[in-house]
Amino acid sequence: MDAARPRNSTANRRLAELCPAVEPGADERLNGPKRRRALIVTWGLAFVVDGLLWLGGRDGFGELPAAYWLMGALAVVVDARPYVVANRRASSVILPSICFTFAIALAWGFGAALAVQIVAVAVAGVRMRQPVRRTLHLALQHTVALAATSAVAALVSLRIGPRYDWDDALLTVAAATAWIVARYGLAAVVARAVAERTRTRWRQRGVEVLATGALLLLGPVVLATAQVGLAFVPLVLLALHAVHRMVRSAGEFERASRVDALTGLPNRRALHASVLSQGRGKRLALLLLDLDRFRTVNDALGHSVGDRLLVEVARRLAAVVPAHDLVVRLGGDEFAVLATRVDGAPGARRIAHHLAEALNRPFAFDGMPVDVSASIGIALQREPGGDGSTLLRQAETAMYDAKQRGDQVAVYGPDAAHHSPDRLALLADLRHALREDAPDDGITLFYQPQIAIATGEVVGVEALLRWRHPERGLVGPEELIRVAEPTPVMRLLTERVLHDVTAQLAQWREAGRPMRAAVNVSARDLHAGDIADRVEDLLRSYGVPADLLQLEITESALMADPHRVLNTITRLDRMGIAISLDDFGTGYSSLQHLRRLPLAEVKIDRSFVLGMATDRGDAAIVRSVIDLAEALGLRAVAEGVEDERTWRLLAEAGCHAAQGWFHARPMPASDLAVWLSRYRPVRLPRAALPSS
Repeated sequence: MDAARPRNSTANRRLAELCPAVEPGADERLNGPKRRRALIVTWGLAFVVDGLLWLGGRDGFGELPAAYWLMGALAVVVDARPYVVANRRASSVILPSICFTFAIALAWGFGAALAVQIVAVAVAGVRMRQPVRRTLHLALQHTVALAATSAVAALVSLRIGPRYDWDDALLTVAAATAWIVARYGLAAVVARAVAERTRTRWRQRGVEVLATGALLLLGPVVLATAQVGLAFVPLVLLALHAVHRMVRSAGEFERASRVDALTGLPNRRALHASVLSQGRGKRLALLLLDLDRFRTVNDALGHSVGDRLLVEVARRLAAVVPAHDLVVRLGGDEFAVLATRVDGAPGARRIAHHLAEALNRPFAFDGMPVDVSASIGIALQREPGGDGSTLLRQAETAMYDAKQRGDQVAVYGPDAAHHSPDRLALLADLRHALREDAPDDGITLFYQPQIAIATGEVVGVEALLRWRHPERGLVGPEELIRVAEPTPVMRLLTERVLHDVTAQLAQWREAGRPMRAAVNVSARDLHAGDIADRVEDLLRSYGVPADLLQLEITESALMADPHRVLNTITRLDRMGIAISLDDFGTGYSSLQHLRRLPLAEVKIDRSFVLGMATDRGDAAIVRSVIDLAEALGLRAVAEGVEDERTWRLLAEAGCHAAQGWFHARPMPASDLAVWLSRYRPVRLPRAALPSS
């Protein structure tokens, strides 16, 4: 499978930007005339600075011992191989020469150390092919760090000599701390001044500081070794090699942890790191792609073909995304594109349609064409400084909005009603209640009887969700569904409802009164594909026959992704679970879908039933739906029956069952038991029934 991974230059460049293995600044490495020009300027500046230092302290340099010149030479040599931490900025380059220049600053002062450090930085800059400005940036950081070290050493009169005690050791640690604070403090100030993001993962920064501290504290060891004999000083190169291996291994681990094993694309961690690393002036857009009907490919052709399809999708996306953007596989059949140069929602939509077109061409596997499409949610970074988690959450919400509306692309809008702070707070409370699963969480089920019109008998109930919020009071099912459905909380809510309803069905069956209960499921539940497994497990664990459970789906859920929904409800139908199409007449489902789907009944929306006694148009719609259901062999159930006249009109039209306040309001299971014991069927006069 590795051979099939995308090798395109865009993905590789962006991944290398997030976690390089060898050299920083690979996107700015100079070649040809620019490199020669940078080399001349860098060395010219180094000679000028060192010349000024020599002229300013000619006598002092002449009196320096051989140990100084040996350590200076080693500092220049080791900087031919600088150490790199896993990102691309100059502030993350660790020069091994600091081991020697820190020791020189402690022993012979700032000027002597700076003269060596300037030459060493020039060597490192030329070796890494950096522009002059980056080399100057690096030189400035180390100059300030050495100045801070020298200031601390002078303040406490620290000098490394033959008599070195515990106080001197602690003061040396203080000097090293001053070096680290000065260098990285300056780097952060400069990054902020040029509008670069300075936040870094703590583990990555920890490796950098640990390696820097190890190099600095090797300095006093080098000085002590020099007093024993200069021949032992080069032995410190072995310790420097060990530090280099530590830094390199940390970088390789960081790189590996940010790569998707199947496709070779950056993964979710890489996405978060890329969002954090963007400049403040950039406007970001995150496009979340969820493949449609991917489960069908896995079921029909096998998971190996599904994996090959994911690799090919990754290859196509990486091929059409420019180098300055990032393609990511989030997991499963979800991909994301982080666009760094967008001009608002119109520009993001253009990118989304471009990605959709790239997936429109069929994929060929062993001579078999496989068509793939994707629902795309777009989230725009409204303010600088946002993180990847927020963008992902918003893009996921937009993606589910697109699925529910039957659109391919949707943009997250913070001003929409379902994104209001009030609803977000309600969603957080609901998530907490579902995860705690406490007996007093306020989440309960009410049941409304469904009555056979011809006989007046109770043929089933519909389970309706209620939540008594500790502060808001009773929250109705419509509000709960609007809040939860675009989010992963919907899965938790459905699991809770299915569990409670199945447990109640088992109790009724044990009490000798088996009854069918209908449960509403959302588009998100049907798209997940595993709802059939969850239902099967519940029925088996409670010993409930499948024909006692009925699931209701809406037209919007059906049309958001008809093929995926068809696979799910077909499996449920084979298990013996009846499927009802809820709110029929209010959506836009076609007769073709009605003919193909394994439905047991259609429910006529209450908006038509309530008006059929006074509005001829509503009455005509209700009669037409009943006739259509009869022709297709489906039950017709009317919702919102609130008076006897409507009941009689439904009977004349041949409707099979009805529910509404005319017979009973929704009630808890305990009240339903009392109601059933007192209920006597209301039989209509024979004249009110249809002649058939």
